[in-house]
Amino acid sequence: MKKRNIIIALALFSTVLTSCNDDFVNTKPLDQLSESVVWTDPNLAEAFVTELYGGLGNGGFDEQMLASLTDEASFTHPGRGITTITESRSNPADIGWVNGTLSWQNMYTRIRACNLALANLKKATTFPTALVERLTGEAKFMRAYFYHQLVRYYGGVPIVDKAYALTDTDFLTQRNTMEECINFIVKDCDEAAALLNGKSLAGGRGSRAACLALKSRILLYGASDLYDATTAKSKSTAMAAFPTPALLAYTSGDRAARWTKAKDAAKAVLDLPGFGNALNLSAPAEKNDAITNYQNNSLAKNGGEKELIFARYFINAKQENGGRIGLFNGPNGYHNWAGNAPIQNFVDDYEMMDGSKFSWSNTNHAASPYDNRDPRFYATLLYDGANWKPRTADVASKDPLNQIQTGQYELSSGSSKVSYFGLDTRKSTVEDWNGSYTGYYFRKFTDPNPSIVDQNTWQQIPWPIFRYTEAVLNYVEACIELGQDAEARTWLNKIRFRSGMPAVTESGNALRERYRNERRVELAFEEHRYHDARRWMIATNTLGAKVKIINVFGALKPGKTVTLYKYDPSSYDYSYKVVEMDPGKENRTWLDKMYFLPIHRDEMNRNNKLVQNPGY
Repeated sequence: MKKRNIIIALALFSTVLTSCNDDFVNTKPLDQLSESVVWTDPNLAEAFVTELYGGLGNGGFDEQMLASLTDEASFTHPGRGITTITESRSNPADIGWVNGTLSWQNMYTRIRACNLALANLKKATTFPTALVERLTGEAKFMRAYFYHQLVRYYGGVPIVDKAYALTDTDFLTQRNTMEECINFIVKDCDEAAALLNGKSLAGGRGSRAACLALKSRILLYGASDLYDATTAKSKSTAMAAFPTPALLAYTSGDRAARWTKAKDAAKAVLDLPGFGNALNLSAPAEKNDAITNYQNNSLAKNGGEKELIFARYFINAKQENGGRIGLFNGPNGYHNWAGNAPIQNFVDDYEMMDGSKFSWSNTNHAASPYDNRDPRFYATLLYDGANWKPRTADVASKDPLNQIQTGQYELSSGSSKVSYFGLDTRKSTVEDWNGSYTGYYFRKFTDPNPSIVDQNTWQQIPWPIFRYTEAVLNYVEACIELGQDAEARTWLNKIRFRSGMPAVTESGNALRERYRNERRVELAFEEHRYHDARRWMIATNTLGAKVKIINVFGALKPGKTVTLYKYDPSSYDYSYKVVEMDPGKENRTWLDKMYFLPIHRDEMNRNNKLVQNPGY
């Protein structure tokens, strides 16, 4: 999304100085525009609505990613509030890591701006009707999006559908129920979709398709275990003890009806023309084609751009942190920062290419854990021995083959052997302070173009807020929960064939488990796992599991002489050992209070009508 560099004051009223008529005293601010001016000029009104998208931040491309709160990744650098959440130490005085896209205060600031836009657009009688409809639709969509963010993290929140003025006598509002919040979000989505139907919008702006995708997501959540009070109470003592469960879940109604609504909403997205990439295969794609398919979808190019329903775009002309995903997460041996490092818990969930589970108990798997895996494995991860970009000039002589080195290896030194730590370890001769603790690096979303040198070149990969495949998976999940296994398999296998994987044939609970793993792999690092593990209420064994990492050792084979290391199974016997991360680095623990974040103490103090979430 391209922002206009226009600063608009969200003034409740225009400042009037009455004590003096001197022109100097009455000089208007040069960097602000009054509310009355903005809403009499269609261009300024559009600029105001455009700024609503600023609430998207960098999408998910911040230095600290939501993946590191899950069993996808571990954040390499100390502090930052990550372990406050992963170790269940969150409390109202210190929630832990909260970025701008889930902050209670930030989201309500943006909601207020949406409400201002909606109120003033109603009065914009001199604007073209089509413009008013479009801007109103965008404002409603963004309001729904911001509310869905709050609901996903905090449960039911106060619904504020107007911009408070100084004439209001009460600014305090109690929390609405989960059902009321979801109904409000769906209503905004429906109304916005109708207003935006047939409207032509620039990339990165809300659209009818985006409204339908948001509706699909929130209705899927509403049908899930965490959002059903009876189920949630049976699975969580914290939820069972909470005296006002309606704030967090549906307390009445037919759950099957909620799944049907979720299914219908997802199917409405599936029926949209022009979206989706390579989902029409009748058999699994060849391995290299499958890797390319996934890369194209992740990079939004060569057909992959058709996956994007709503995205946060980046351009080099405006250097934002969202363009530095390679720097934030790439290997330290390339002078990158190794921020969100994939963990073994995630790596082990990639199936073998024949669709069987990977297992360390299988001697063949354990001897070559990176061979014959789901093709998406190779498009998502950088692992020991993986080929990557050319090294920088100061490192090129140490690794002319450009292979990831996350292990410890033997080298020849005269008639002896010496231990050598790879260039991408925390004992690297390049940078020993930015290496991964886990033995892996993040490849997905990183442009593989050799000319994109991650530590000093900005890339232009969009963040996928809503993509078509998410809606496909939403549809599959709803079908499974409604007992419509054949329909679920049909759509799930479209994704698997594109990914080079064989069809699933299971039914019932076994199909549910295959689906959940498929969603985990397909949507990796896209900010779904944190929410999925919670709404399925499987967080104890997933988000709360101790972090596992890999230790790789390369022992020289008898008679082999190597003085400059390269990955070479003909010269080395490689061994792989899975261990738990040092608890001093991260000691993950799950407490059921973490199903929802606490409302910050400052918000509770500002509004005595708020009820705190359970466990806090």
